Amino acid sequence: MSKKKKKQQRAGKDAVVATNRRARHDFTILDTYECGVALVGTEVKSIREGKVSLADSFATIDRGEVWLQHLNIPEYSMGTWTNHSPRRNRKLLLHRREIDSLEGKVRDGKRTLIPLKLYFKDGRLKLELGLAEGKQAYDKRQDIKKRTEEREITRELGRRIKGINA
Repeated sequence: MSKKKKKQQRAGKDAVVATNRRARHDFTILDTYECGVALVGTEVKSIREGKVSLADSFATIDRGEVWLQHLNIPEYSMGTWTNHSPRRNRKLLLHRREIDSLEGKVRDGKRTLIPLKLYFKDGRLKLELGLAEGKQAYDKRQDIKKRTEEREITRELGRRIKGINA
Protein backbone atom coordinates (compact mmCIF):
# COMPACT_ATOMS: atom_id res chain seq x y z
CA MET A 1 0.00 0.00 0.00
CA SER A 2 1.38 3.43 -0.88
CA LYS A 3 2.19 6.07 1.72
CA LYS A 4 -0.52 8.35 0.37
CA LYS A 5 -3.24 5.74 0.93
CA LYS A 6 -1.97 5.04 4.44
CA LYS A 7 -2.12 8.75 5.26
CA GLN A 8 -5.66 8.97 3.90
CA GLN A 9 -6.74 6.00 6.01
CA ARG A 10 -5.12 7.52 9.09
CA ALA A 11 -6.79 10.87 8.44
CA GLY A 12 -10.19 9.26 8.98
CA LYS A 13 -9.18 8.11 12.45
CA ASP A 14 -7.52 11.43 13.34
CA ALA A 15 -10.71 13.39 13.83
CA VAL A 16 -11.67 16.08 16.29
CA VAL A 17 -13.22 14.49 19.36
CA ALA A 18 -14.47 17.57 21.20
CA THR A 19 -14.46 21.34 20.81
CA ASN A 20 -15.03 24.11 23.30
CA ARG A 21 -17.49 26.28 21.39
CA ARG A 22 -18.02 28.75 24.23
CA ALA A 23 -14.30 29.54 24.45
CA ARG A 24 -14.17 31.75 21.36
CA HIS A 25 -17.36 33.49 22.45
CA ASP A 26 -16.27 34.23 26.02
CA PHE A 27 -12.55 34.80 25.42
CA THR A 28 -10.22 36.52 22.99
CA ILE A 29 -7.70 33.88 21.92
CA LEU A 30 -4.21 35.40 21.75
CA ASP A 31 -2.12 32.30 20.97
CA THR A 32 -2.59 28.54 20.62
CA TYR A 33 -0.41 25.60 21.65
CA GLU A 34 -0.61 21.90 20.82
CA CYS A 35 0.04 19.65 23.79
CA GLY A 36 -0.32 16.01 24.72
CA VAL A 37 -2.49 14.70 27.56
CA ALA A 38 -1.30 12.12 30.09
CA LEU A 39 -4.13 9.59 30.38
CA VAL A 40 -4.58 6.46 32.49
CA GLY A 41 -6.62 3.28 32.26
CA THR A 42 -9.79 3.36 30.23
CA GLU A 43 -9.77 7.10 29.48
CA VAL A 44 -8.70 6.67 25.84
CA LYS A 45 -11.48 4.16 25.17
CA SER A 46 -14.04 6.48 26.70
CA ILE A 47 -12.75 9.40 24.61
CA ARG A 48 -12.88 7.31 21.42
CA GLU A 49 -16.57 6.66 22.22
CA GLY A 50 -16.99 10.45 22.05
CA LYS A 51 -17.88 10.86 25.70
CA VAL A 52 -15.85 13.91 26.68
CA SER A 53 -16.77 17.47 27.63
CA LEU A 54 -14.49 20.52 27.56
CA ALA A 55 -17.24 22.81 28.83
CA ASP A 56 -15.92 24.03 32.20
CA SER A 57 -12.30 22.98 31.86
CA PHE A 58 -9.23 25.19 32.16
CA ALA A 59 -5.49 24.75 32.60
CA THR A 60 -3.24 25.89 35.44
CA ILE A 61 0.51 25.96 35.90
CA ASP A 62 1.72 24.48 39.19
CA ARG A 63 5.40 23.96 40.05
CA GLY A 64 6.52 24.00 36.43
CA GLU A 65 3.82 21.59 35.23
CA VAL A 66 0.63 22.34 33.30
CA TRP A 67 -2.54 20.67 34.61
CA LEU A 68 -5.93 20.44 32.91
CA GLN A 69 -8.72 20.76 35.44
CA HIS A 70 -12.43 19.92 35.28
CA LEU A 71 -12.16 17.94 32.02
CA ASN A 72 -15.05 15.50 32.17
CA ILE A 73 -14.29 12.05 30.72
CA PRO A 74 -17.10 9.72 31.88
CA GLU A 75 -16.28 6.16 32.88
CA TYR A 76 -15.87 3.63 30.07
CA SER A 77 -19.14 1.75 29.53
CA MET A 78 -17.46 -1.66 29.20
CA GLY A 79 -14.99 -1.03 32.04
CA THR A 80 -14.94 -2.76 35.40
CA TRP A 81 -13.27 -1.84 38.67
CA THR A 82 -10.32 -0.52 36.64
CA ASN A 83 -12.32 2.51 35.48
CA HIS A 84 -10.82 5.95 35.93
CA SER A 85 -12.05 8.90 37.98
CA PRO A 86 -14.12 11.09 35.60
CA ARG A 87 -13.12 14.58 36.85
CA ARG A 88 -9.49 14.09 37.90
CA ASN A 89 -6.78 16.61 37.01
CA ARG A 90 -4.76 15.58 33.97
CA LYS A 91 -1.19 16.55 33.19
CA LEU A 92 -0.54 18.34 29.89
CA LEU A 93 2.68 17.55 28.05
CA LEU A 94 4.55 20.59 26.73
CA HIS A 95 8.20 21.49 26.16
CA ARG A 96 9.94 23.24 29.06
CA ARG A 97 10.43 26.48 27.09
CA GLU A 98 6.72 26.55 26.22
CA ILE A 99 5.77 26.07 29.88
CA ASP A 100 8.15 28.85 30.96
CA SER A 101 6.76 31.15 28.28
CA LEU A 102 3.15 30.41 29.30
CA GLU A 103 3.96 30.88 32.97
CA GLY A 104 5.31 34.36 32.26
CA LYS A 105 2.24 35.31 30.22
CA VAL A 106 -0.32 33.97 32.70
CA ARG A 107 1.35 35.27 35.86
CA ASP A 108 -0.20 38.79 35.76
CA GLY A 109 -3.72 37.37 36.17
CA LYS A 110 -5.33 38.94 33.10
CA ARG A 111 -4.79 35.88 30.91
CA THR A 112 -5.79 32.26 31.30
CA LEU A 113 -5.30 28.92 29.55
CA ILE A 114 -8.42 27.48 27.91
CA PRO A 115 -8.72 24.15 26.05
CA LEU A 116 -10.12 24.74 22.57
CA LYS A 117 -10.09 21.37 20.83
CA LEU A 118 -9.39 17.73 21.68
CA TYR A 119 -8.30 15.48 18.81
CA PHE A 120 -6.25 12.43 17.86
CA LYS A 121 -3.05 12.88 15.86
CA ASP A 122 -1.15 9.77 14.77
CA GLY A 123 -3.04 7.75 17.38
CA ARG A 124 -2.17 10.06 20.27
CA LEU A 125 -4.56 12.39 22.02
CA LYS A 126 -3.70 16.07 21.54
CA LEU A 127 -5.22 19.19 23.03
CA GLU A 128 -5.23 22.64 21.46
CA LEU A 129 -4.65 25.01 24.34
CA GLY A 130 -5.39 28.71 23.94
CA LEU A 131 -3.86 31.63 25.79
CA ALA A 132 -6.89 33.83 26.30
CA GLU A 133 -8.19 37.07 27.78
CA GLY A 134 -11.78 37.31 28.98
CA LYS A 135 -14.22 39.37 26.94
CA GLN A 136 -16.52 41.97 28.44
CA ALA A 137 -20.17 42.18 27.39
CA TYR A 138 -19.50 45.08 25.01
CA ASP A 139 -16.69 43.10 23.33
CA LYS A 140 -19.12 40.26 22.66
CA ARG A 141 -21.67 42.68 21.21
CA GLN A 142 -19.03 44.24 18.94
CA ASP A 143 -18.03 40.79 17.66
CA ILE A 144 -21.65 39.91 16.90
CA LYS A 145 -22.15 43.23 15.11
CA LYS A 146 -18.97 42.74 13.05
CA ARG A 147 -20.03 39.21 12.06
CA THR A 148 -23.47 40.35 10.90
CA GLU A 149 -21.94 43.21 8.87
CA GLU A 150 -19.51 40.81 7.18
CA ARG A 151 -22.36 38.42 6.44
CA GLU A 152 -24.41 41.23 4.86
CA ILE A 153 -21.44 42.35 2.76
CA THR A 154 -20.81 38.85 1.40
CA ARG A 155 -24.53 38.42 0.72
CA GLU A 156 -24.65 41.73 -1.18
CA LEU A 157 -21.55 40.85 -3.19
CA GLY A 158 -23.11 37.51 -4.07
CA ARG A 159 -26.24 39.27 -5.30
CA ARG A 160 -24.23 41.69 -7.45
CA ILE A 161 -22.21 38.88 -8.98
CA LYS A 162 -25.40 37.00 -9.86
CA GLY A 163 -26.92 40.19 -11.30
CA ILE A 164 -29.77 40.48 -8.83
CA ASN A 165 -30.46 44.07 -7.79
CA ALA A 166 -31.75 44.59 -4.30
